[in-house]
Amino acid sequence: MTDLPNFQTILLERRARLLRITMNRPDSMNAFNLDLHNELPEALAFARSDTGSDVIMLTGAGRAFSAGGDIAHIERNAANPELFDHEVEMAKAIIFTLLDIDKPVVCRMNGHAVGLGATLALFCDVIFATDTAKIGDPHVGLGLVAGDGGAVIWPQLIGLARAKEYLLTGDLIPAPRAAEMGLINYALPAEDLDAAVDGFCDRLLAGAQQAIRWTKKLTNMELKRVADSVMPVGLDYEVQSVRTADHREGVAALKERRKPIFGK
Repeated sequence: MTDLPNFQTILLERRARLLRITMNRPDSMNAFNLDLHNELPEALAFARSDTGSDVIMLTGAGRAFSAGGDIAHIERNAANPELFDHEVEMAKAIIFTLLDIDKPVVCRMNGHAVGLGATLALFCDVIFATDTAKIGDPHVGLGLVAGDGGAVIWPQLIGLARAKEYLLTGDLIPAPRAAEMGLINYALPAEDLDAAVDGFCDRLLAGAQQAIRWTKKLTNMELKRVADSVMPVGLDYEVQSVRTADHREGVAALKERRKPIFGK
């Protein structure tokens, strides 16, 4: 069995044949800084090839799953948009590595999942969330295109009309409502979350592993085709939007805790 690698922003743990991946920046609600952007593809690639696991659990440390982009990191990219080109490669690696993992990936959404955090959760195979959590992709609220996976996964899960509603407004959805519309699987009281996630993972671990993996690969075929088509265009649009005045205004408004005034 391969030893677990060490990361600055991610914690890997084993429980028998379960591999748990925890985004570990609790003081910032597991927001994506440069380190987390760089380390998550590596952690997922390890999980994909790990011979010591059959099921992967993905979660966040503390009170959030992931709050999306770290504000200091977003501000740095807005001031130096050429730096965002690196984020594009990391976004591709995160999404396509997730799609290429043939083991089940179970999301323990222990709190809010926003922006890239929401995309990460939604590309998991089954999602269990606390009923106080919210999920959403507010890229447009920062003057950005939802190009890092949102435009791929939301229509697949809830249909084009609802996906457009939430991607074009950036509204956050309470977990119970998200479960009702099929965006996530379950919204549970916090005290019930671990038992539900552990029980489901144990059920998968007791199953026929090759049949489970091949079934996942089969059901992911169409999703991968869509991702192959949409992601390059979406990321190109997002790269362009990083360089706009609207994005700079969105970042300034976020820092100043006010509504942005776009179109200046």
